[in-house]
Amino acid sequence: MTSAQLPGRGESLWTATADVAPRPPLAGDLRVAAVVVGAGMTGVCAAYELQRAGVETVLLDQGTVGGGVTGHTTAKLSALHGIAYKEIAELHGATRATSYARINARGLERIASLTAEHAIACDFRRRPAFLYATTAEELDRVEEEAWAAHEAGLAVEIVEDVPLPFATRGAARLAGQAEFHPLRFVAGLADAFEAAGGRIHERTRVTSAHDGEPCTLQTEDGGTVTADHAILATHIPFADRALYFARMHPERSYALAVRLASGAVPDGMLLSAGSPTRSIRAHPVDGEELLLVGGDGHKVGQGPPTAEHYRALEAFAREHWDVAEVSYRWSAQDNMPADALPYVGPLTPRSKRTLVATGYRKWGLALGAEAGAMLRDLVLGVDHADADTLDPGRVPPVRALRDMAKEGADFSYRFAVDRLRQRGRASDELAPGEGRVVSLHGRQVALSRDDDGTVRAVSARCTHLGCIVAYNDAERSWDCPCHGSRFALDGEVLQGPAVHPLEPKDPPT
Repeated sequence: MTSAQLPGRGESLWTATADVAPRPPLAGDLRVAAVVVGAGMTGVCAAYELQRAGVETVLLDQGTVGGGVTGHTTAKLSALHGIAYKEIAELHGATRATSYARINARGLERIASLTAEHAIACDFRRRPAFLYATTAEELDRVEEEAWAAHEAGLAVEIVEDVPLPFATRGAARLAGQAEFHPLRFVAGLADAFEAAGGRIHERTRVTSAHDGEPCTLQTEDGGTVTADHAILATHIPFADRALYFARMHPERSYALAVRLASGAVPDGMLLSAGSPTRSIRAHPVDGEELLLVGGDGHKVGQGPPTAEHYRALEAFAREHWDVAEVSYRWSAQDNMPADALPYVGPLTPRSKRTLVATGYRKWGLALGAEAGAMLRDLVLGVDHADADTLDPGRVPPVRALRDMAKEGADFSYRFAVDRLRQRGRASDELAPGEGRVVSLHGRQVALSRDDDGTVRAVSARCTHLGCIVAYNDAERSWDCPCHGSRFALDGEVLQGPAVHPLEPKDPPT
């Protein structure tokens, strides 16, 4: 399948409409008070907060500032997170559910404050958030969630009037939430971080991190970064001594930016209570409001061809709005913790100076901003009122342990069965844009053909724990169905936990 057959331009609205200054890669070794790895929302906020507190900080990223998940979200700032508070209260109790609500509210207001303080032109605007139902059963769930959110301290109300052009049964509504341009925000805050004396190095991949006094990090190019404190804000920690990959599962979700021929965009940010998920909002571009439609999430590397998810979103948009064209398409990847809460704190219970932030469950913007403040306080030795709620060392409840056991069984199944599965022959013709795993000289090889006819071959074994990768036809990548590592067609690492590329192979003649 060629990219021309998919709706819209294959780029996120945010990366297409932001001007982010490039930064040089790190050359050689470096000694600094604090190092932050990952220049998304959490990493930029943590680095900024530390530098402003007088801690000499360097920020590293394997790509570019905001170019990862932050630049590929639907960019909602809300404390209303689908069916979340009912689950958190059942798993962890009402106190932690209230704390989770407070963390999100503080993160949202922190972004609002920083936007104003540094005059960041990121289209920040207040909007109500809705969790809407289309069936009586969904409405029952929405009402239960609204009550749990109310008990957690959020001013949620049940409303019948939902700003959508199709029939609904009602919604939970939370006023005073916000939407913005996430890449422009993190780019502006990165500029403020540098103005305060911080340093940023892009295209610098960190391959290992060792906790100690000091911490030592190694880069792919052979450089060494030594720091009193290290923060791993890479969505899933590559230095995973606490088995985070076994405590979460990765999901991909999709989004389209649509230009309407007629009709109005919704006045608010909307999320469906039913499945498949539909996330709806609008965003201004050059004086015109584009409609953003997202959702259709699934486990990474599993399910039908990924292009089908874009087609489903396009069909949904065209069914309910007068669509002139699909302007952009993009996807993001998130880690879903088994016990419904993120992990922000020490990498392991025995870690002294290495911290981590991960598991945002698709809500990493407001959460990430407040996580930056939590990480700053941990480095400074200051108590944060809600740090215990997100402590990675917490004991998971029994139900979460069962879910983790299921994920472990899924890994074992895929690790064993995918290696034994009968594969196609390398001699079978590949169409342009097609990829598949084939048997070649007794090995499983990931074979793909570019639109120009170039054939590429790499090992099909993920360099994290050896699962067999699957072809992602929409993003043109090799995705691991076990723990979510993603690789370019030439084997380069796109997303962890893997840090090493897929081994290149000679393509068949």
